[in-house]
Amino acid sequence: MNLLIQSATILQPGSPFHQQQLDILIQDGRIVNVAAGISADGTEVFDAKGKYVSPGFFDLNCNIGEPGLETKEDLTSGLQAAAAGGFTAVALMPGTQPPVHSKTEVEYVINKAKGNLVDVYPLGAISYKREGKDLAEMYDMYLSGAKAFTDGDRPVKDAGVMERALLYAKGFNALVFSYPEDTAIAGSAKVHEGVVSTLLGMKGIPALAEELMIARDLYLAEYTSSPIHFSTISVARSVELIREAKRKGLPVTCDVAAHHLVLTDEGLLGFDSQFKVKPPLRTQIDVDALIEGLKDGTIDAIVSQHTPHEKEFKEVEFEIAAYGIIGLQTAFSLAIQAGLSAELIVEKLAVNPRNILNVAIPVIENDQPASLVVFDTEAEWTFDTKSNRSKSSNSPFIGQNLKGKVVLTCNNQQVYRF
Repeated sequence: MNLLIQSATILQPGSPFHQQQLDILIQDGRIVNVAAGISADGTEVFDAKGKYVSPGFFDLNCNIGEPGLETKEDLTSGLQAAAAGGFTAVALMPGTQPPVHSKTEVEYVINKAKGNLVDVYPLGAISYKREGKDLAEMYDMYLSGAKAFTDGDRPVKDAGVMERALLYAKGFNALVFSYPEDTAIAGSAKVHEGVVSTLLGMKGIPALAEELMIARDLYLAEYTSSPIHFSTISVARSVELIREAKRKGLPVTCDVAAHHLVLTDEGLLGFDSQFKVKPPLRTQIDVDALIEGLKDGTIDAIVSQHTPHEKEFKEVEFEIAAYGIIGLQTAFSLAIQAGLSAELIVEKLAVNPRNILNVAIPVIENDQPASLVVFDTEAEWTFDTKSNRSKSSNSPFIGQNLKGKVVLTCNNQQVYRF
């Protein structure tokens, strides 16, 4: 795979090429020259003038159905959607059938995903069957390639189980993800508790359900001297709790789903199940706090929370519809819509996710593997059934014109042009 990327503005903090407009020559999947005015006869040229190039994006929260739920998304379709979204690596949540709760499933996913443009990092379940009762085979999964442990969109209700998971993972320098929801407070509600839920006549999930679990797990992390990562925080008070924990020096990180940066619970006024996500859409006050948390460093990463579903799970009454939207192809555009700078997006989508999982960050320098994304912050595109690469189409953004477009993704000697 030989390619000359011309006149791209490089975004890689700490690199001598950062913020410079240069050419990048790639031969056999490796960067062989980064300079101005490169000429290479017989090499395909990609004009990137006015566009940015950075290390490929890394998604910390991606749901792909394989194994067991391939009708929602298999690895082939899911990784195509990831490549189209600028991701050169994804961390896969364990919510499959069976769950990724032993080395067998970890090894299956790793072996099945080999040879793709997008690298795959399975996340192992904290508990057996994600039931929150008994710890899963965490060390065996770690040895087989699991990068961290989480029960996905299921909180670990039992504080003792979470404490043991933190202590156990600490013994072999692994990371535990917490999905912060107190189910006793959340109950069976489906939407955020507030003005909109009152107008809809629906019972709501209080912000307190998230805040209590974050407070609990911060105490457990402090008590066990263990690192912890919070997945998809969504309310203003959560940002404050984590900000204070970081001030105290606790080893805590967190992420936010891209759709929580642009959507509020007002989208639910039409009872459209495409807006039904977990955690639920919150208020504009929460959205503003999340964006501020990204800008001041409290929130470390942006995730797609890609959650595909068949039509029969979404195109039904709101009360029984499944949670989640597909997000791999829209995450970058939503970050642009939220008003984030290109440099901050690279930090939150490419650099910090790898730091959290202790994965090497690709380097745009001579004699390095080419693992990069080229994107245009001004270009517009339509997310529709033609451009959608996922097997599923559950998204409130289908049919919308979006600003911010990924135009090329390169990794593992493969190139994807979108």
